[in-house]
Amino acid sequence: MNKLIPMTGNNCLLDTSIVLHVFKQNKQIAARLNTFTEVFIPLIVIGELYYGAYASADPERHIQQTNEFLLNCKITHFDTVTSTTYGKIKAELKRKGRPIPENDIWIAASAIQYDLPLFQQMHTLQRLMA
Repeated sequence: MNKLIPMTGNNCLLDTSIVLHVFKQNKQIAARLNTFTEVFIPLIVIGELYYGAYASADPERHIQQTNEFLLNCKITHFDTVTSTTYGKIKAELKRKGRPIPENDIWIAASAIQYDLPLFQQMHTLQRLMA
């Protein structure tokens, strides 16, 4: 099975946790994000961001914040390649007895499919995929 690649190079794929840190004005995360030439974001992360916005105390502000952030990102789409990779990852994790949240598996599958390093707060996926 393909593996997640280390955080090197000029491009990255964002996990929801990183975007939330940017929204909370985490200067260290924002500075690191600004070092990338291209920033990619999977559809599932976009869905999580909009869910958080609609569930917040100020949906209008958070939707606008999400919309503005997405202007600087390229969206990765899911297809049968993503689905196949998802299936492989989930089966391997099940064999290892290391289940993780469904959305994280989809995000990992997208990172592998597009050959992008995953920028995330928690390194759970890298440890599990080793």
